[in-house]
Amino acid sequence: MPLVEETSLLEDSSVTLPVVVIGNGPSGICLSYMLSGYRPYLSSEAIHPNTILHSKLEEARHLSIVDQDLEYLSEGLEGRSSNPVAVLFDTLLHPDADFGYDYPSVLHWKLEQHHYIPHLVLGKGPPGGAWHNMEGSMLTISFGNWMELPGLKFKDWVSSKRRNLKGDRVMPEEIARYYKHYVKVMGLQKNFRENTYITSVSRLYRDQVDNDGQGRNISTQHLQIEKSKFAKRNWEIRGYQRVGDGSHIPFCLFAENVALATGTLDSPGRLEIEGEDFPFVFHSMPEFGAAVSKGKLRGKVDPVLIVGSGLTAADAVLCAYNNNVPVIHVFRRRVTDPDLIFKQLPKKLYPEYHKVYHMMCTQSYSLDSDLLSAYTSFPEHHVLAFKSDMKCILQSISGLKKIFRLSAAVVLIGSHPNLSFLKEQGCYLGHNSSLPITCKGNPVEIDAYTYECVKEANLFALGPLVGDNFVRFLKGGALGVTRCLAIRQKKKKHLFVERGGGDGIV
Repeated sequence: MPLVEETSLLEDSSVTLPVVVIGNGPSGICLSYMLSGYRPYLSSEAIHPNTILHSKLEEARHLSIVDQDLEYLSEGLEGRSSNPVAVLFDTLLHPDADFGYDYPSVLHWKLEQHHYIPHLVLGKGPPGGAWHNMEGSMLTISFGNWMELPGLKFKDWVSSKRRNLKGDRVMPEEIARYYKHYVKVMGLQKNFRENTYITSVSRLYRDQVDNDGQGRNISTQHLQIEKSKFAKRNWEIRGYQRVGDGSHIPFCLFAENVALATGTLDSPGRLEIEGEDFPFVFHSMPEFGAAVSKGKLRGKVDPVLIVGSGLTAADAVLCAYNNNVPVIHVFRRRVTDPDLIFKQLPKKLYPEYHKVYHMMCTQSYSLDSDLLSAYTSFPEHHVLAFKSDMKCILQSISGLKKIFRLSAAVVLIGSHPNLSFLKEQGCYLGHNSSLPITCKGNPVEIDAYTYECVKEANLFALGPLVGDNFVRFLKGGALGVTRCLAIRQKKKKHLFVERGGGDGIV
């Protein structure tokens, strides 16, 4: 349905939304849940295994976690996220999970509707984001309960679907259906708009600054008038919504705050080499998986080239291997590199990935032998070029070149977010403004406890954009953003009362 028909809030161009969330994956869903007034409290009978944290929680048991000092609660905690609030919220929801325990959450949730902050969540597809586009034949890296969102246990949802859950890891399409159902059962639908594509997000007003860093004194009265007119209208969000007949309906929204929850799967990483755009070169697991499932590579004598040393590349190896498609596996790292993801995965929980890692170590190419029939690894190699006759040129770390004929190639070396709707493609928001935003190498620089961008006020980022690639940890971003906005809303309400009135949304 068109945006303009969904809510009268958008028909009046004078109205400014307090929050617009860009991205409807788990980050955006969790943020909407908390902005809708759901608040986490310490459960009456809960005892957290971390005695220091538990004593801190007991000090303010009557307050929701949103209303407590997140820096104080986070102090001294350690976990697999560099963001302290993410570690805090994870240890409250999954105490001691990294030690192999399956303790219940120490939190319970209450809907307090007076805390509702009006907002819209904009996404290209149905709620769940990129999970709806992932290759269905692979298990998730995380356990099912680590993928769940607050207030709805994944196992309870699965059992309601009358399906036997084998093991703790699940298929991506199950997670996608869970997220879509979550939005419905939690009553969040009114905040979500599907089939929306953002073309620009821009500031409506900026204080102009001289080269010496001091604000201009010219036309001060005019500037004050302009600032009062756009006091809350900080952001203009433009885009279009695709409707059933394929047409596009443009829209323009105004917002006081914008939260970026786009994830980082929009643009696959590229090698930037000769021949990379040939049709036999794929850049995503769904593309490659579709080619395999349609039988396009069945019976091929020439191998498939798989580039990358992460879990998605391992998924591609398994996909080809299990379908009797021979594999050449090329990656830049040494097999003993301590930073390889396989080193962080317990063998008992992830046997299929350790099977790939074992092959990477034991079935590497040697000058004294030909390619192995099913799988051959090329550690410390990179691809120099693809040729039109379906050949590739590989080069070792020592400079030795090799040429092989392929049936296909799939490049799986990570991905980047599409932030083209922001100025400078969003690069200026990163720790290194000269590089594109990436989950690991150059995430958006944020305040550690509010998730507000250091270089742009009233702009927030959460999830993979700030380095939290696992659903377990991105929920902390929703907590940080909600606390920040709730505090600011309270301040505005106090000002409203002191002045005896006002206009717009508070």
